[in-house]
Amino acid sequence: MLKSNHPLSTLTQIGFLEGMSFLLLLGVAMPLKYMMGVNEAVRFAGSAHGILFIAYLLVLLFTAHRVKFPLWGMPAGVLAAILPFGPFVFDWAIKKAVDKSLQESR
Repeated sequence: MLKSNHPLSTLTQIGFLEGMSFLLLLGVAMPLKYMMGVNEAVRFAGSAHGILFIAYLLVLLFTAHRVKFPLWGMPAGVLAAILPFGPFVFDWAIKKAVDKSLQESR
């Protein structure tokens, strides 16, 4: 279990928000735009997602430096940011790898 001030905790929180904003954009806002002509949905959801995407990448960079990610960590995190459900899968995988690394160093 991570402490609330651990860098991976922050990455988890931002990753959750970024992943949910992407799913909201793809699953709600875009269908509203193209099926019902509601352009505002994409404007608002897209803006929120864009801000959260940049925040996720910045937090990912900071966390990779602080936690000493495995070699695959940073590229996988960037790839996860552009795939639906990617941040959720990446969060699980990186926590598993970091926990394993901590177990081995003891």
